[in-house]
Amino acid sequence: MTKQVLTLRVNGEEHSLAVSPNETLLEVLREDLELTGVKEGCGEGACGTCTVLMDGVPRRACLTLALEAAGQEVITVEGLARAGELTPLQRSFVDGHAIQCGFCTPGMLIAGTHLLQNNPRPTETEVRKALAGHVCRCTGYAKIVKATLAAAEES
Repeated sequence: MTKQVLTLRVNGEEHSLAVSPNETLLEVLREDLELTGVKEGCGEGACGTCTVLMDGVPRRACLTLALEAAGQEVITVEGLARAGELTPLQRSFVDGHAIQCGFCTPGMLIAGTHLLQNNPRPTETEVRKALAGHVCRCTGYAKIVKATLAAAEES
């Protein structure tokens, strides 16, 4: 398959690379750009571990072709912190023990970030709705929801 040159803007940095038309954004982020915070879980878009923000909208990187991201800003979990400073949501996850194995955490943080950017004072129901489709096999979600609500109160 003939590769195409793709210019991606990821976490504020521009990257030019050759990709096959069938390569997913997940593959490019993990394998070419070594952004391994984006996890591959189910490969079917059902678990949420690969969620990134694409022009501010949550997208499953496993279902998004890399070429679809051309000309758009992609934010991964690595791009949330600024100058080494965790965001209030990231700090709240740490302080609230909302991380166990950590596999779902990047997708949860991206979904939570999107929620708080668009709804700075969500209710518990709104948090749970925003996190729907993000599978956590360890925590039972209670601490994740509580951490998201605590971050909203802090901001």
